[in-house]
Amino acid sequence: MNIEKCLIIGSGPSGYTAAIYAARAGLQPILFTGEQPGGQLTITNDVENYPGYPDGVVGPQMMEDFRRQAERFGTRVIMEIITKVDFTGPVHKVWTESGVEHHAHTVVISTGASAKWLGLPSEERLNNKGVSACAVCDGFFYRGQVVAVVGGGDTAAEEATYLSKLCKEVHLIVRRDEMRASKIMQERVLKTENIIVHWNTQTVEILGEDSVNGVLVKNVLTNEEQVLPVTGFFVAIGHKPNTEIFNDWLKMDASGYLHVIPGTTHTEIPGVFVSGDAADHVYRQAVTAAGTGCMAALDAERYLVNNAIC
Repeated sequence: MNIEKCLIIGSGPSGYTAAIYAARAGLQPILFTGEQPGGQLTITNDVENYPGYPDGVVGPQMMEDFRRQAERFGTRVIMEIITKVDFTGPVHKVWTESGVEHHAHTVVISTGASAKWLGLPSEERLNNKGVSACAVCDGFFYRGQVVAVVGGGDTAAEEATYLSKLCKEVHLIVRRDEMRASKIMQERVLKTENIIVHWNTQTVEILGEDSVNGVLVKNVLTNEEQVLPVTGFFVAIGHKPNTEIFNDWLKMDASGYLHVIPGTTHTEIPGVFVSGDAADHVYRQAVTAAGTGCMAALDAERYLVNNAIC
């Protein structure tokens, strides 16, 4: 069986950037797109914070540009999902959903992470129409407006604090009578005058037809309902890394984020590297994902050279 020099799992900014660098280095990479070709950016309307797009760009077009650039240098893009891996031995094995087996000297994992959602029909309908899972990405569009954030952990506290600097008012919807966030993050939230915390409160419905114009919430103790007049609704209940298929092979934290050797993209298994949100639970931005995709490709190339494979 043919052994690939570099095999990439995932097709977001990190995967495609790894492919561009690997292809230009002559590694002839093969990339499997996964279940969501292009990653989370394919469900993002306006991207205005990625360098090189002075007028902004819609997420799907941006990822199409990434794909075309990767293919221009010889990347083979396969529209399939990897469902199984075997990292024993120096040659790594992966299997697609159709049962085809592939071998590779190096594997770059770029499977990303997915935002956790509340599961409301209105949440899905109004996604990118006022509903977002990233305040850093989309907060700018709500400058001077009133918004809501749902969640009680560090992510929610960080998002609310960030938005408070841009928005007129921030409603923080917390399901319990306390926050799970760290003490310092809670103190920041409670000391910020334009953050209003709604304790023991859950989201019933996000209101609006073509854009968000409010959110219906309910106090779980009194069953009292009220409408918060907001134009933006930020879901901050966490992210889930798409790393389940690596459970038996790679070290990860309690949330499923893969471990890498600090300062590199190396895992504990030689020849296996990680880029993007599969390992990053802090920044989670397209530009940082792309940066680690570059790092992973360079690390893979050096691994191949050091082992006299190319």
